[in-house]
Amino acid sequence: MGRYLNVTTKGFQESIQSEIYVDKTGMIALLNRMIDTEQKYVCVSRPRRFGKSMAIKMLSAYYNSEADSSKMFRNMEIGSESTCEAYRNRYEVVLVNMQEFYSSNINMDLMIRKINEGICHELRKKYPTVEYTDIRSVVDTMYDIFLSEDRTFIILIDEWDCIFREPGCKEDDWRKYLNFLRDWMKDKPYISLAYMTGILPVKKYGNHSALNMFTEYSMTNPKRMGEYMGFTSDEVEKLCARYQMNFEDVKTWYDGYSFEGISSVYSPKSVVECLTNGIFDNYWNQTETFEALKVYIQMNYDGLKDSVIEMIAGDRVRINTGSFTNDMKTFHTSDDVLTLLVHLGYLAYDFKRKEVYIPNKEVRNEFLNAVNIIGWNEVTAAVAGSESLLKSLWEKDENAVAAGIEKVHQDNMSVLQYNDENSLSCTVSLALYAAQEYYMIFRELPAGKGYADLVYLPKAKYSDKPVMIVELKWDKDAEGAIAQIKKKNYSAALKGYTGTILLVGVNYDRGTKEHTCIIEVTE
Repeated sequence: MGRYLNVTTKGFQESIQSEIYVDKTGMIALLNRMIDTEQKYVCVSRPRRFGKSMAIKMLSAYYNSEADSSKMFRNMEIGSESTCEAYRNRYEVVLVNMQEFYSSNINMDLMIRKINEGICHELRKKYPTVEYTDIRSVVDTMYDIFLSEDRTFIILIDEWDCIFREPGCKEDDWRKYLNFLRDWMKDKPYISLAYMTGILPVKKYGNHSALNMFTEYSMTNPKRMGEYMGFTSDEVEKLCARYQMNFEDVKTWYDGYSFEGISSVYSPKSVVECLTNGIFDNYWNQTETFEALKVYIQMNYDGLKDSVIEMIAGDRVRINTGSFTNDMKTFHTSDDVLTLLVHLGYLAYDFKRKEVYIPNKEVRNEFLNAVNIIGWNEVTAAVAGSESLLKSLWEKDENAVAAGIEKVHQDNMSVLQYNDENSLSCTVSLALYAAQEYYMIFRELPAGKGYADLVYLPKAKYSDKPVMIVELKWDKDAEGAIAQIKKKNYSAALKGYTGTILLVGVNYDRGTKEHTCIIEVTE
């Protein structure tokens, strides 16, 4: 075993022996179907601490021809697959962590030379009798082994995109790096599978894609890889039972990412730390300070601040991910910034609706830290006052609720310009920010004979709190809002609920610039 060729299986063995290990070997069966096909080029991008490196170690241990990993995988999901034995320990595996190479070399030319030298040295050591064309070229060396020994390779590259995340790396270096990867892997018969991990999807330059043979599995569209991008709800629920932790609390803190067919995906790092420590806290984002988030959300793009405030308030924002350039510093629109935040894990993305949102309490806390440091004092003040305003609503203090909503509007006038009831909805949601702790919040919920603007259903642990149905009016009257709730029978959506229900009507008068509120109680 070598440093790059058929590396030790110790890394994956340590993962298995950890206090918490979640079996993700089902991904191997998926990759086995891609070996020696046109789909053999795979690029999986997901945020830091979402299990990228663990997956690399798993694949290395499974395919490594110099290891016998039968005991490792026998009782795992892949062990019951028909392809398990056919592919296990059958390939020469080359594993490269690009971050290690990039950090230890002063320029791109030297980095590429070191990669060539390191891999070629180990290949020649294993196959000393092969007649080599160029001992300094990994392409020629692998080709020679393939032609002479009929051996194919599996190439695993961890942190493939690291150079695009470094501020000092220039475009000329990018081009050299991508050309090297292309020459090494594209259309090469000696490759049975190439698997790369990173935070960013495959980089494109204009109309030219240096690595267009790769299929991307990313946070915006993981395709069939969705269940392997993090922990699933079933996996977390079993862990919560084992550690006697409240599943709903874990869900509130760390759930929120979702993909087509996978409704709940959790940050693995956060779940593991929470369960092993027995304390709910911000864990995933301790791997990067909020400085990174702060830099991006205060960029001067039209609509960016509006979108961030809407998401802090609990709303979703529609975006176009198509123009994102991948290099973490070239942005053209606010959509590009928000797309990057999806890839970094700060936002979740609904592929079907093309919407982004803050996934959970842990990340929401990170946003609040960032806006506090940036100096968005009006947002910070709205959040700080939201608990008191929510209590006023529970106490049916109509004047206090109206005054609180009006203050949030006035303080945020530069951003929350009213045009219709949707703008009012953002103001109310921000003013009642604290409700996210106690309630599941539904916007435009189908109810009775129409759609209720906002419905607040208490979470299980807060069952003593009232349900709240909020109807918003713009340039009409709060009485009409209450009348609409009753006329359209919005309470029908709460069939079976036996607790107190608050009917809340809120109106904004454009002429007087005043808010009014009416609260009624029903059972």
